[in-house]
Amino acid sequence: MELLEDRTNQITLRKTWIGALTEACFKPVSPAPLITFRIVFGALLAFSTIRFIWMGWIDTHYSQPVFHFTYYGFGWIPVFSASVLYVVHVLMVISAIGVMLGFCYRLSAVMLFLTFVYTELIDLTYYLNHYYFVSLVCFLLIWLPVNHYFSLDHWLSKRKAKLSGMPLVPVWTVGILRFQLVIVYLYAGLAKINYDWLIDAMPLKLWLPVNDTLPLIGPVFTWKITAYAFSWIGMLYDCAIPFLLLNKRTRVVGYGLVIVFHIFTRILFPIGVFPWVMIGATLIFFSANWHQKFLSIASTVTPPTYTLKSVTDRKRYVTLVSVVLFCLFQIVFPWRYLLYPGNLFWTEEGFRFSWRVMLMEKSGVATFYVKDIQTGREIEVQNRNYLNEFQERQMSTQPDFILQFAHFLAKQYKKKGIIQPQVRAEVYVTLNGKPSRLLIDPHTDLTKIQDGWEAKSWILPDQ
Repeated sequence: MELLEDRTNQITLRKTWIGALTEACFKPVSPAPLITFRIVFGALLAFSTIRFIWMGWIDTHYSQPVFHFTYYGFGWIPVFSASVLYVVHVLMVISAIGVMLGFCYRLSAVMLFLTFVYTELIDLTYYLNHYYFVSLVCFLLIWLPVNHYFSLDHWLSKRKAKLSGMPLVPVWTVGILRFQLVIVYLYAGLAKINYDWLIDAMPLKLWLPVNDTLPLIGPVFTWKITAYAFSWIGMLYDCAIPFLLLNKRTRVVGYGLVIVFHIFTRILFPIGVFPWVMIGATLIFFSANWHQKFLSIASTVTPPTYTLKSVTDRKRYVTLVSVVLFCLFQIVFPWRYLLYPGNLFWTEEGFRFSWRVMLMEKSGVATFYVKDIQTGREIEVQNRNYLNEFQERQMSTQPDFILQFAHFLAKQYKKKGIIQPQVRAEVYVTLNGKPSRLLIDPHTDLTKIQDGWEAKSWILPDQ
């Protein structure tokens, strides 16, 4: 009897806990922050894609190279012809504009996600943390009710059904975007707490002096103390900014720091539209009242009356589980590097998708040799016959790139008549200004190695 009572109490407690969490996540709030986010994000992505087309990067990135590096497990994704790739990017622009305007929103959001992620998956060479961030946001926007007001969809539905008012949205829909931004900044800050960044001021010691020609402030970047100051300020900024933005009292100051920081980094480093994306995205931290005032500036529409769309308990539960799983993945996955031995910056095992932004200066020289077992003849490969300059530069420092290229070379030389080619590579790499040293075992036949999640024993230690 006592066991039955204990079991009943446990079930009741669990239901109470889950119920309280569900109620908290589905508390109705204004969708105004989501609307601003949708407009800004869609506009920036449309501009960025138009810029990408205008700069001719479809040809230089995708059409001209003979070989493309792929993400592990995604080698099956084809690289289409130049004409098809132009169509893909035009569809991306149209989808981004559709998201911005809230027109055929769900279709626009799905198309934006598919086209953007496709262009990222076809060549790992161009991986950047902010592309990963954009991919995640595009995915989230598929599921978020960001077209409930100030959108063409809302305007058309209001005319068709003679609706009045604006449906409220669950608080989790705003919270999940804030959560993602907190992860980006906080993990970027934690990643900067390392010896090279804080004690040696690397790689800023190498990067900042390049800006010595800037008017007035240029000479400051040649001072040794400047690199140290920027290293510590960068770490403190990334660690503190989520809390400054979350706190109502410090939000304005925090956002001012966001603007100053990202504009300054845009001046110093060629990082594309990323600063503007972050400046626009962090507006989500402002209150619903602020966003409603912002939207009222752009519209003469009278503030709407609010109605709440009902959701079934089953749908609430499924949504809650999905949100929790997404958040847990974002929290845990960046720490996978702890499962690998050695210096993360040297091996780069677990480096990607962990919000390690501009933390190292790494360059190398990779020379590949293809050996014909039957004749004993060894041929030195000219990398530029297959790769563009940027691909070669990226390949020369990243072990999984080196392995992929070796397997590609084996296939190429089989076509040239070498039945069983052996491929090895001599790769010398310098990390954060340290002397060059061998990255991998130069005697290893790379054709015998398959990529995977396990640690790469053929990478030499950095000491």
